[in-house]
Amino acid sequence: MSYRIQLGLLFAFPVLLIGALYALGAAIPVPVLGRAYVIEFPLPEPGATIGLPDVAGPDDLTRPLVVIDAGHGGPDPGTVGEDIYEKTIVLGLARALRDRLVEEGGIRVAMTREDDSFIVLEERAEIARQLGADLFISIHADSAGDQEGVEGASIYTLSDTASSEAAARFAERENDADVVNGVDLSGTDAAVNAILVELSQRRTVEQSAEFASLIEREGAGILRFHPQTRRSAALAVLRAPDVPAVLYEAGFVTNPDEARALASAEGQEQFAGVLARAIRIYFARQSGVE
Repeated sequence: MSYRIQLGLLFAFPVLLIGALYALGAAIPVPVLGRAYVIEFPLPEPGATIGLPDVAGPDDLTRPLVVIDAGHGGPDPGTVGEDIYEKTIVLGLARALRDRLVEEGGIRVAMTREDDSFIVLEERAEIARQLGADLFISIHADSAGDQEGVEGASIYTLSDTASSEAAARFAERENDADVVNGVDLSGTDAAVNAILVELSQRRTVEQSAEFASLIEREGAGILRFHPQTRRSAALAVLRAPDVPAVLYEAGFVTNPDEARALASAEGQEQFAGVLARAIRIYFARQSGVE
């Protein structure tokens, strides 16, 4: 990363931090002429309902639903390259995929954000759950720091350890209050709930891995993949126990050539074509058609 970019990030960081605190509703101390004042922003009421996005595509609830999550947004730019932000790249990719799926028909689509807005991390996967999504795709772009020439996409699924931990927390939090994979847990013994959620989480992780493999297969020779394409991690947006999910790192914003390619109309169309094919094959397999 050049000295100019480092200097810019140094000055931008306080502004971005204050913006993030503002979006989260935090109290921000502001020094003025040696005196400290506090600016307070109200947080949402506990238990407040998440505003759900519109669903595009066929008006048929039997059709599968994909929720596309463009990472970052608003005061959170994500990784910053020489002349572009991660939040901008991933929103363009998300829109391209939504438009391709809607154009081809047969699949319902929703986006966690359709503009430069900020959404709390935990709400992203929860939006997919509340909509009853059949697949959740979170799109991001990576940073290689000062390393040059690093490029290529990676596909993350939830790690086994994180899957078990997430299932345990979910079972404890949602005991007697939720439905998981169509099974009503209301009134069920807590120990039974924990087992059911664990089984659901394992099945979801398997389905997520299957979808990730389809992205890699359909993208061969079309998309640039990092040598370590398939990865697993304890990522919050992947922890829903009943929505198969992947986090797609589209490439490296810190690589100027790759960043420009991902932001281009051609790059977005290539991405949308590959992901749309992988999605349709995935749903065909789930329905037993393929």
